[in-house]
Parts: sequence; structure tokens; C-alpha cells
Amino acid sequence: MSARILQVIDQHADGASFLGKLRDYAVRAPHYDLQHLTTLDNRIEAHLDGLRIAGLPGLDAVLQQLSPHAQGEVFAATVPAFETGNTAVMATLAEHVRREGSERFMAAALGWLDWERVSPWIERMLASPEPLFRRLGLAACGMHRHDPGAALLAGLSHADPGVLARAARTAGELRRRDLMPAIRAHRQHQEAAPRFWANWATAQMGDEEALEPLRQFAERPGEFQYRALCVLLAWQQRERSIAWIRQLMQNPEQRRIGIQAVGLLGDPVSVPWLIQQMSDLPYARVAGEAFSLMTGADLALLDLELQDLPDFDAGPNDDPENANVAMDPDENLPWPDPPLIAAWWQAHAGDFQAGVGYVLGLRQSESSYRQALVRGQQRQRIAAACGIARLRPTEVLFPTSAPAWRQKALLGEPAGFGR
Repeated sequence: MSARILQVIDQHADGASFLGKLRDYAVRAPHYDLQHLTTLDNRIEAHLDGLRIAGLPGLDAVLQQLSPHAQGEVFAATVPAFETGNTAVMATLAEHVRREGSERFMAAALGWLDWERVSPWIERMLASPEPLFRRLGLAACGMHRHDPGAALLAGLSHADPGVLARAARTAGELRRRDLMPAIRAHRQHQEAAPRFWANWATAQMGDEEALEPLRQFAERPGEFQYRALCVLLAWQQRERSIAWIRQLMQNPEQRRIGIQAVGLLGDPVSVPWLIQQMSDLPYARVAGEAFSLMTGADLALLDLELQDLPDFDAGPNDDPENANVAMDPDENLPWPDPPLIAAWWQAHAGDFQAGVGYVLGLRQSESSYRQALVRGQQRQRIAAACGIARLRPTEVLFPTSAPAWRQKALLGEPAGFGR
């Protein structure tokens, strides 16, 4: 094989790995919408096609990139390994995941593949005695919204907390109300993941007793905070939500989540307060996001953002003495211009009714949530999926992290280029 061809294969391996890791961020990002996700997914698929055409040399090129901190590389290698049924590569990847982690990137690859292609392997995983494979099998079923049957109940009684958590999540995604007693048994689990997913799942089946544990997750920064907030405000009585948000505002440490809660509640009576928050740099962008979620005003499109960006950096830096290592969650949001936004609101406030919830400028309803799934950004879409779940309590949850072509098919939208 010529050096030029090997170079092209390496480029496909690098591209698929890099974009696979980017996608893990993009599905939760505040600036990616479904069309952006479509473009990203088509780019990933193009690189995967290059690896498919290359055959074994393509797989080898990705495997050579499996460093201790590999993430996107796990995704890029898992897809062709399962497509070709290469058990040797599967074993290599499984050993890497056992040793180094990155399990969710292997799970994401199983969610990427067509169900018909991956289902025989998922059945083997669900029957495996090893917790890793049980978690992966349950995760794949959840991503595909495919009911794993008896394996789901078995997962809810498993000794491994990770299997428990994934089983509870999948049961919630599938709305398996018949499993609520088994899920409730883990409501007060000592570990955060099974405790969160157990309450998250039963809350989305109408279990009011799960709301208080979710409130506790919503009040604490961490990986579960925003998901807890979206479900809580979708299912909690509106009056209770208003009282809770007022309570949040009394604690300066909870101001950011309070701003997000105001946006999710969607009551335009809070817009003047949101505009005030836009003058405080640490909260300006998330306040702008909350304003957009409520009103549908695109700050960049309407030129409602600052032209001269402020000197503000909330993310990590190169100082080894600085304990701040978390990425700025609002990094890719526009900086709102408070006077311009106040003027826009003065012109449009008459289109909104106080005491009513709005999402992207429309009254909250099944129709407006569906429109948010079509045109909203990912954090907005996650919230919209929770809203629809509340209004359509017997349907499986909409998969906002699924491959874009699969999401578009569910929404009845044109798939576009690619799959």
C-alpha cells in the first residue's frame, strides 16, 4: 500500500476520532441545533466511510491511536469493528475500556450503528456476566429505544451500581411503568448515578415522590444538574416551581441555575429581571440563553449581542496553581447587549402574556415543543423533549442525542445529505 494511501487512511482515522469526541460535547452544547448536528454527523460518516473502504488497514490506523486517554478513538474503532464482526478488535477495545475508561464512547458507537446490524451483539452483551457488557447492552437499547425485555428487570437487581443506573435510565427512556416498583427500590441509593437515574426515570412516569430527590440534584452543580432541572420543571406543579425558583434566588451560589430555571419556566414576567442579569458578566450569557429560550429571539441573528466582547474568562487556564479546571458551560453562547435587548423587549412584550409559559416565543404546548425539537439548540431541545414527555406520558422519550438522520426521521424532517 502506497505512502499516499496510508496518509489518507490516517486522515480518516484522525477525523473520525476527533469528530467522535466533538459529538460527545455537541449533543449537550448550547450552540448546536439539529442542522449543525446533521452537518457534524455527515462529516463523521464520511470519515467512517473512508475507514470502511480501507478495510483492515483502516481499523489498524484507529487502533494505533488508542492511547490511555483515548475517547473519540474508541468511538471510531467500535463502529467498523461491530459492522464487520471483527471479534479480535472488539476484544481489544473491550480490554482498553476496562483499563482506561471511555465506556460512553463505545456506547455512543453502538447507538450510532443501525439496530439491525448491532442487535445480535447487543443480545450477547445483555446475557454476559460481565458488568461492562451489561452496561453497554442496556445503553445501546436505551439509545435505540429498543426494549431489552427481561434483561431490563435483571439489570435493576444487579449488584453493579453502573448496571443499575443504566437499567433505570433505559427503563425511563422506554416508559416501562410496569417496572416502577423495581426502579423505586433505588430511589435512595448511596451512589449518585443510580439514585439520580432511578428518580429521573420514575418522575417521567408521573411519580411525584421522585421530584424532591430531583430538586436536590437540580440544586447542586454537577453532571446531573441540568437534566434534573428540565424534568423537575416539566413535571412539578407550576406554583411549586415558582416558589422554588424564588427560594433559589435568595442564594447567590444558585443564581446561575436559578436563571436557567426562569428560562425553562418561560413566564415573560421575568424578562426585565433576566435583562438585569445580562449586565453581570458571570451570568450574562446564560441570562441571554434563558431570554432566547423563552422569547425565541436569536441574539446573533437579530444583532442583539455585544460587538466588543468583554475581557472575561470563566474556564481553565495554564496556571498550575489555579484549581479551576472546569470548562465554561456558556463558552459558545453570545454575549447579550442589555440596552438593545431591552429595546427589543419593549417592542415585542405585547406579544406575550404574563403568567403563561413560553418556549421559543410560542405558548408551551406539544406543538411548540415539537417545533423546538426541530429548530432549537441542544440544551433547548433537551428541555423540549422533557416537555413533550410530560404531555405524551405513554410514549418513549425523544432521543436528542441520536444520529441526526434518525432524529429527523422521527420528526418527519428531510434527512439531508448522508444517511
